[in-house]
Amino acid sequence: MEEQGLDQEIAQLQNAYTAITEFLVQYSFSILGAIIIFLIGLWIASKVANLVTRIFEKHEIDITLSNFTSNFVRILIIVMVGIIALGKLGISVTPMVAAIGAASLGAGLALQGMLANYAAGITIIVTRPFIVGNTIEIKGVGGLVKDIHLGMTVLTNEEGEEINIPNKHIVGEILHNSFANKLVETKFNISYQANTEEVVAMLAKVLADSPRVFEGDKAQVGINDFNSIGIEIGIRYWVPTESYFQDKYQTNAALFKALKTANIEIPCPVKQVQIQEHL
Repeated sequence: MEEQGLDQEIAQLQNAYTAITEFLVQYSFSILGAIIIFLIGLWIASKVANLVTRIFEKHEIDITLSNFTSNFVRILIIVMVGIIALGKLGISVTPMVAAIGAASLGAGLALQGMLANYAAGITIIVTRPFIVGNTIEIKGVGGLVKDIHLGMTVLTNEEGEEINIPNKHIVGEILHNSFANKLVETKFNISYQANTEEVVAMLAKVLADSPRVFEGDKAQVGINDFNSIGIEIGIRYWVPTESYFQDKYQTNAALFKALKTANIEIPCPVKQVQIQEHL
């Protein structure tokens, strides 16, 4: 009985050895060919991806889009080479491609918001409606552009807050870009007896001499309106977005000091109340 069991085990080992030998003889060249094809494909994918990166750098295209495109090209080539290698082994890739297509469709529907953000991010990077360091305002939200990702744009403000805006909410909307600065608008009244030309010239000089005002010589000062209180003076000037409120407060203080030094009166609304006594 023991000899019979040993003979059966030897026969099984011989059958396994024969099957493995036949498989290697029959498919060894196919396996070797598939491995060589895949390795060559990896080399080609790396070379093509580096070529795409160099082309983007030569044309000074944004690094984010450059990395995204080169990685996408690399993955696409590797997938194509993998399909060819599987075909070399005699494995049919048609059912696999169909399954991948169905899975991609489902994933696309589930991730359509994310894909929309990525598509919008590519649009922003290519068209460059703004760059890092610009001041933008979109849908009532504004700040200094800190970073631009494929999925979102990061803004920051003077308080140090970070505002993340999905890129799909930027593309197609009305966008205000004031670059690195932000507009300050101020209005106040002076008396009708005041010399408006002197007041305007004095305030314009204050803005032109202020180190806090961006291109102070281009600031605008003039008569904005007339009302029952006095002549309304309008002032428009630009300050860096990073220190918007600080520069605005300091500049307004300098304007008020100049008015006070020149004895320019800022009239206030006055109400007269008459009291009649009835006997």
